[in-house]
Amino acid sequence: MKRSIISAAVIFASAALLAGCGNSTPKTTEASQAQGTEAAASGKGVLRVGMECNYAPFNWTTTETNDFTQPITGVDYADGYDVVMATKLAGSIGRDVQIVKLDWDNLILSLQNDQIDAIIAGMTDTPEREKEVAFTSPYYESEEVMIVKADSKYAGATGIQDFSGATVQGQMNTVYDEVIDQIEGVVHQPAAETFPASIQALQAGAVDAVVSELPVANGVVAANSGLAIVRFDEGKGFTADTTVSVAVRKEDTELKDQLEKALSEISVDERNSLMEAAVERQPANG
Repeated sequence: MKRSIISAAVIFASAALLAGCGNSTPKTTEASQAQGTEAAASGKGVLRVGMECNYAPFNWTTTETNDFTQPITGVDYADGYDVVMATKLAGSIGRDVQIVKLDWDNLILSLQNDQIDAIIAGMTDTPEREKEVAFTSPYYESEEVMIVKADSKYAGATGIQDFSGATVQGQMNTVYDEVIDQIEGVVHQPAAETFPASIQALQAGAVDAVVSELPVANGVVAANSGLAIVRFDEGKGFTADTTVSVAVRKEDTELKDQLEKALSEISVDERNSLMEAAVERQPANG
């Protein structure tokens, strides 16, 4: 899945990115509740969708509204690929969408506690998560890459084993932290609580590389000229699932089937086009 010594705000707004799996029970904001009330008044059902709103280009928070945003507080809006997909899917099943902003580590808990109906947040279907929730088929497939300093000796790497001896970090409770040990001789830095924290560590020189997915890395590097993306030659990258799926409660089989049908009506070309538009639209500076 799946947020700078220059400025934490720069990363927050331009990279805008992932988190972990906790135990507190969050509450939806008054604005989100009001949004749900307004949606209900329209005569349609409401699909409450949880996401971080902090993981561009999948999802981020903005104070500016446009044709793609959905309100999350009295002054803030959610935008990004996940927001567009959530809106399309909700419309396809005859519901109004309500975006609920939550910490990454509270998403599954909030779903289980019936505070949201679905998670559309760049989340990968894993065996561990399947024990707690049910997933649709993937709605996007990405690529795992490394983010390094542009002047780093690792900038020219072509395979993950080129990072042997390097200090590498990922985000807590994500695939991006789990795959690091596939590198022989790697110094696996303890996971960062948030993605922006890992980028800050990279810029400060505390780590040599950060594992990311390509759309997110594109945003980070576009906003920070001192960083670069390392993509791997075929057969030399990480072995991992790079897809993301919609999560629902296990007992919500009807909703899962409805969402599955709605997803089947969105072509791969359209999905890729929506992601390209989100990458172009995401915040570039803070």
